[in-house]
Amino acid sequence: MPTTVFTNGTILSSYRADADEHTAAAVEDGRIVAVGADALALRGTAEETVDLLGGILAPAFGDGHAHPLQGGLEKLGPQVRGCGSVDEIVACVKEWADAHPEQEWIYGASYDATLAAEGLFDARWLDAAVPDRPVVLRAWDYHTVWVNSEALRRAGIDATTPEPALGRIPRRPDGEPLGILQEPGAVDLLVPVEPGRTHDERVEALRLATAEYAGLGIAWVQDAWVEQPEVEAYLEASSRGLLSTRVNLALRADPLRWRDQVPEFVESRRRVEELGDPLLTAGTVKVFVDGVIENHTAAMLADYTDTPGDRGLPNWDARELAAAAVTFDKLGFQLHLHAIGDAATRTALDVFEEVERSNGARDRRPVIAHVQVVDPVDLPRFAALGVIANFEPLWAQLDPMMVALTIPRLGPERERLQYPIRTLLGSAAISFGSDWPVSSADWRPGVATAVTRQTDDRVPAGGWTPAERIPLTDALEAYSSGVARQAFARTERGELRPGSAPDLVWLDTDPRHVEPHDLRSVRVLGTWVAGVRRAATVRS
Repeated sequence: MPTTVFTNGTILSSYRADADEHTAAAVEDGRIVAVGADALALRGTAEETVDLLGGILAPAFGDGHAHPLQGGLEKLGPQVRGCGSVDEIVACVKEWADAHPEQEWIYGASYDATLAAEGLFDARWLDAAVPDRPVVLRAWDYHTVWVNSEALRRAGIDATTPEPALGRIPRRPDGEPLGILQEPGAVDLLVPVEPGRTHDERVEALRLATAEYAGLGIAWVQDAWVEQPEVEAYLEASSRGLLSTRVNLALRADPLRWRDQVPEFVESRRRVEELGDPLLTAGTVKVFVDGVIENHTAAMLADYTDTPGDRGLPNWDARELAAAAVTFDKLGFQLHLHAIGDAATRTALDVFEEVERSNGARDRRPVIAHVQVVDPVDLPRFAALGVIANFEPLWAQLDPMMVALTIPRLGPERERLQYPIRTLLGSAAISFGSDWPVSSADWRPGVATAVTRQTDDRVPAGGWTPAERIPLTDALEAYSSGVARQAFARTERGELRPGSAPDLVWLDTDPRHVEPHDLRSVRVLGTWVAGVRRAATVRS
């Protein structure tokens, strides 16, 4: 790789308020070899000089929890994300179906679950658009699908279908399925008959998704839900040089067959390592401990306010989960547990406690993703167990989902317990993520929300649950060095200094000095990943 000297700007060692600042930096083989005057002295022999045009060069951002493959696939089907009504969704699906008569199954995502009362969508609404081909649409949360009657018919889902163990089928009064399937136990009823996405579509989706990330200044992504066919897509995308960012694969452990998956996961990791691609690793195992609050599947310690007697839908028997976690940890995998409800969070912490007791102490950096509702008595356990709390900060606001579906299910007391970012920032390690395509992949609105706890319209005036707001520099660090720590790369990539090998982002403005709601005006002018410039598109 050529030696590159960056000049005419500010080189930030990090996003901390007291970060070191330099006037130049020199990079060779992806490693910082000099800063300041020492870097400027190398201009005469450098193969490339980058004029920063008065902007800044800083460590690139990361995404500690996302689904890039699904994000890329959304670009290949009906674009229902921006639809503002059921009628708009139906019209969008019809238009796409009419334009693609060759597609036997129509896949799209991700619709706004607040557009129908209680998030309950009817198959007959989609029948009006496409009556003779199956339609499968993912909701925003990716825990629910909305299907038409033809999809139900082909899957044999009808009034006689028993309720699945790890899912739910909302029904009409006569027992017939309404048209939505909740959680894997129900969604997977489609698997025996649906073709799914093709291998080529998955590879193309990875190309599109990682290019999108690079354009946002994001250089490392935790893909938090990877199935075996998707490993194959990643391997091909890597071998063909189609990845624009680093991606770590979190292989999803199935509660019904995790023992059979153990050799599969070990083999997948070996094949990834054999490629020797610095952009691809497979060091993590993902577990869905529960679902989501909005469809009453998040596991809660007390009843949902709007459905007495219902405490959600745990995906695992606690003892079985502990056994799986101990097994995968012993094999050297990092554990990444989805936990939304306070009962699920407690279960996850109990599991990590059992892992340490069984396998001994080591630097394992276990992750609990989302951390939406936590019983206050469990908060100190994050630091005690070395657990990284991975938040999706964009969710910490009074958006339509929160107002229409989340708060009515939790009630006022538990509403105030949501997303304890400031509380855990003061005691434990945190990282930020997007959960894209559930929400935007862009770090800028996520940072703004973490700082203000407000919507784009600055509602409410003082911020929602304002005690959990955090300083701007801490939010930027959570999206950079916090994610690098989660990736076991903080010393290498979390800070820009001589000897380190950081991924780099070139911004037109120092985001530490921008009013949070104006962060969208900060432009990404370039991104370097593993020493190579991967994006040069100006993003607004």
